[in-house]
Amino acid sequence: MPNYSMVSEFILVGFSTFPQHLLPAFFLFYLLMYLFTLLGNLLIMATVWSERSLHTPMYLFLCALSTSEILFTVAVTPRMLVDMLSSHHSITFVACATQMFFSFMFGFTHSFLLMIMGYDRYVAICHPLRYNVLMSIRTCARLVSWTWASGSVMGMMVTLIVFHLTFCGSNMIYHFGCHVFSLLKLACGKETSSVTLGVILVCVSALMGCLFLIVLSYVFIVAAILRIPSAEGRTKTFSTCVSHLTVVIVHYGFASIIYLKPRSSMDSNTLIATTYTVFTPFLSPIIFSLRNKELKNAIKKSFQRKFSPLGS
Repeated sequence: MPNYSMVSEFILVGFSTFPQHLLPAFFLFYLLMYLFTLLGNLLIMATVWSERSLHTPMYLFLCALSTSEILFTVAVTPRMLVDMLSSHHSITFVACATQMFFSFMFGFTHSFLLMIMGYDRYVAICHPLRYNVLMSIRTCARLVSWTWASGSVMGMMVTLIVFHLTFCGSNMIYHFGCHVFSLLKLACGKETSSVTLGVILVCVSALMGCLFLIVLSYVFIVAAILRIPSAEGRTKTFSTCVSHLTVVIVHYGFASIIYLKPRSSMDSNTLIATTYTVFTPFLSPIIFSLRNKELKNAIKKSFQRKFSPLGS
């Protein structure tokens, strides 16, 4: 057996390589995005909860999506913000594993929910007469439970596979969080390459499987919309899908930028990584609030009810 010096904690390099005078500006920028993400998703959840007209499967799934986005950002962003203004960047072995588990859990849950929302739009447009039967409240609750359970299993599986490895030598993670591929570079032993391949296959299979089913749903949706005789009817029907489709494009677009990009500088990698962990959750509530007329009107009505008595 080789004589390894075991690693008990890791150093998150993250933004520490950036010029120090820029860090307060980065901190303020990402803090505002983080707070807006929390407030935007909480606003969506509160509006759906208070408006009886929004007590439908589509908005139940949207609430679950907002919850997963809040929890995903809470799992990653606060630690990143603290490290920006701190000189202490170490993270314990257990804390690193915990962060990886929750980030994977909520990340996979997010993808599964987008897939379920695509199925919901497919049933609503392609089988409208059977919608209330196929998408009953009990069925929707089961689907949401399935996404959370599946996300938990995937997160636990990937985390156990990675932290089953032996870490030795360098403990510098060139990322602002416990990023799986940055960690795998620090692992030693013959099984490291096979574990790396296994993690890639698990992640790619799950995410691309979700994307394939979403695309398949929209193939049937577009075919059904094209059969609608009036242009106004086609536009009105497709408008119910625009916000979901936009979020899917943003979600998978930024994910592909991170995982399919060519090798670049360390600082560039750090900034690019924030597009998925910070910028995507920030955009999601904006897209759903602005592109979904029913939700936008419900938010306006909610504000009018609360502030019109004060104005009068």
